[in-house]
Amino acid sequence: MTRLSNQSLPSSAAARPQYERGGVRPGVVHFGPGAFHRAHQAAAFDTLLAQDLRWGLTGVSLNSRGVAEALAPQDGLYTLALLDAQTEYRVIGAIGKVLTRDDPGPILAALTHADTRIVSSTVTEKGYCLDASGALDFAHPAIRSDLEAARSADWVPGSFTGWLVRGLQARRLAGLPGVTVMCCDNLTDNGRKLESATMALAETIDPETARWIADQVTFPNAMVDAITPATDDALRARVAAAIGLEDAWPIQRERFTQWVVEDRFAGERPALDVAGVTFASDVRPFEAAKLRLLNGPHSALAYIGLGRGLETVAEAMADRELARFVEQLMREDIAPSITAPPGLDLSAYITDVLARFANPAIRHLLSQIAWDGSQKLPYRLLDTTREALAAGRPVERLALPIAAWLRFLQRATREGHAITDPLAAPLLERAGDWRRILAMREIFGELGEDARFVRAVEAGMATLNAGRLEPLPA
Repeated sequence: MTRLSNQSLPSSAAARPQYERGGVRPGVVHFGPGAFHRAHQAAAFDTLLAQDLRWGLTGVSLNSRGVAEALAPQDGLYTLALLDAQTEYRVIGAIGKVLTRDDPGPILAALTHADTRIVSSTVTEKGYCLDASGALDFAHPAIRSDLEAARSADWVPGSFTGWLVRGLQARRLAGLPGVTVMCCDNLTDNGRKLESATMALAETIDPETARWIADQVTFPNAMVDAITPATDDALRARVAAAIGLEDAWPIQRERFTQWVVEDRFAGERPALDVAGVTFASDVRPFEAAKLRLLNGPHSALAYIGLGRGLETVAEAMADRELARFVEQLMREDIAPSITAPPGLDLSAYITDVLARFANPAIRHLLSQIAWDGSQKLPYRLLDTTREALAAGRPVERLALPIAAWLRFLQRATREGHAITDPLAAPLLERAGDWRRILAMREIFGELGEDARFVRAVEAGMATLNAGRLEPLPA
């Protein structure tokens, strides 16, 4: 079968880019062009390009050559499958090229191009090298390596934060204006955390660049939402049959998508509202609702569902006992911690999220959601738990997914399975005594020492070990 490319694009049966790709100018450098970015932000910029050709994307993948190798023969094109009652297929053309860590010169050239106005990122929570408090972890091996490399004038970073400092330093020295740095990962207050980390590293490496960043660069908060199952061979086969072309790495997501960006730009703001993006003075209420009412329950479904032998989110929602537990968790334990932004009805939002979870067209693997639990759970469930304890509210239901995660680690140790987590080694080493995991301050901070929380986790372990899941007493 013919491969998707600029040449074969006219024969595609999918919806095609509504612009001439040859006229696109790259205005955005994006670190982490994985599935979520290509399903979400790249699709939004693809819509914008139909009106303004100055916002093309250059991808940078620091950890893998997979995306670059898949998309290069396709001229950056790929297919987005929108999963609903009837699946729709759309070819996205917003990404011009994907660079890797083997291309340090082209990465720096992209960061210092006069047309570059935004540097964005979806490098996952672990990609920012933050400690449990959300500050830059100077003990992180990647940061230590960057500090060593920065002793040379032509240094090559290894971390995303290092590349930000390197690129902004080069822009200052070249007399170029600042840029907007936009974090699109599921971190609370993500823009401010990235700003603080970047400033901390810049102040250590080059104080003059740090002062320039403070004056010329902005780091708006952003909130993103779209359920994006991993690509598999079944999707590749469906896409090939639907569009009549081979696509090495198509992407799938639900039709629903949400992107809220703080209106805080260093220069020109792209007119992404044409793609449904919301610009707001304060993103945090939207962010809290999404992180806590979607991502938190997602993790709960993952760890509890895997323990019950389930494979996908839709299967987990078909388990009536588990679905009932998750709805109670959302309405009775998580919602009280959220101040809804104007226009957002929390009860209706919860109903919509539950319906999205149950969408049978989406095969979202629980094992995928379970990745990087040590990095995700602090933002998805532990912050809510801290606030509930401070307010005197019960935390038994909030602790049950944490207990399920601990059992997930125990099962991996017992069965000799690897887990995807930057703290995999110490977690698996401690899994035989779950209290030692609660004592890991880099995950739990002071929460692991709170007797009320420890008792709730212990109760959750007992409940799960007994094969029960009925709502615990509030």
